[in-house]
Amino acid sequence: MKKIILSSLLLLVFGFVNAQKAQFGIKGSLNSSNFSGDTEGVDFTSRIGFNVGAFATIKLSKNITLQPEILYSTQGAEAKNVTAAIDDMLFSGDVKFNLSYINVPVMLKYYVADKFNLEAGPQIGFLTSAKTSTKVDGFNQTTDEDIKDSFESLDFGLNFGAGYDFTKNISAGIRYNLGLANIAKTEAGDNSKVHNSVFSLSVGYKFD
Repeated sequence: MKKIILSSLLLLVFGFVNAQKAQFGIKGSLNSSNFSGDTEGVDFTSRIGFNVGAFATIKLSKNITLQPEILYSTQGAEAKNVTAAIDDMLFSGDVKFNLSYINVPVMLKYYVADKFNLEAGPQIGFLTSAKTSTKVDGFNQTTDEDIKDSFESLDFGLNFGAGYDFTKNISAGIRYNLGLANIAKTEAGDNSKVHNSVFSLSVGYKFD
């Protein structure tokens, strides 16, 4: 189902792009991601990652541009000083949550000045992998575990940001992704919710 939704969405977006006068480009970003929502009792801190992919720009008017993108993004968070009891023994350590997504944002950019724009738009994300990397205090060993079954396969959120065009080809931007969907699978009766939260600093190159 996830592949069908992604394929249908890409056909819709890029079918529209091909029907318009569009320019294409590539971009890469540095991510600072975290979890938000019902995270009480866990000391989550940001995880540094990246995203990379392609975009198209469609000029709708003098000041307004539509920019659909497809990005591979590494996200997640780190949990510090997690404590757990195993076989009547108390252990503590750090756990890294390493998630990766194929994200498809569709941004509407408004140029408030000749080269400076503000942007906003929805984003759908498709989970490709989810793993933990755990290091227990006092042990020189890191344990990795696949936890993809503990997370929802689809994510949805809103992006807000700003950008600057240094030249007609080179641009930079800052963006915040506010996750709206609950990404954690929960059992019946558990109403807790966890959301993605991602800051990105990007550089893009648009082809002539």
